[in-house]
Amino acid sequence: MKQTSLVLLCCALCLLAVMPAQAFVAKSLTITLEENGDAQIDMQYELTFVEQTAVFLRIADPADELKSAFESNSHRPVTVTRATSSSATVIVPAFATIHEGNGKHTIVTPPVSFEKAQAVINNYWFAPIVSPDFSPEITTVIFPDGFSATFDNVLSLPPISRPVFY
Repeated sequence: MKQTSLVLLCCALCLLAVMPAQAFVAKSLTITLEENGDAQIDMQYELTFVEQTAVFLRIADPADELKSAFESNSHRPVTVTRATSSSATVIVPAFATIHEGNGKHTIVTPPVSFEKAQAVINNYWFAPIVSPDFSPEITTVIFPDGFSATFDNVLSLPPISRPVFY
């Protein structure tokens, strides 16, 4: 009985080893800006079996990586409000800058890049067997006045400037 279990385990591991290596795939990123420049950032993603195992074993956590990415860009503390195996929500205080002048307000978002995420993933034990895609299929930036800017399959977002009248 023990030999049968061992053989089945070995077969399962062999199948996993020859399966095509898919990896973390960013499905969507939504950045919702508040009037004061704070942002709620929602990311939807897919994880492979290996990555889900890493999350389960607390080796890697996509929500923590997202939090870290935004903290390094904003240099402010970021709060993870929700994290699942397929999504994460973080709050970034003062994400955008508010400029006032000539009777109007302009909100300017910072550039956002996920290029550093590749470097982070390369530090994990499973890096050689995965090929992650950090460019969300769709990214939406929603301003307080309802205006939204969308981007398809981009790894980096440029700064976006938007006059907003309150």
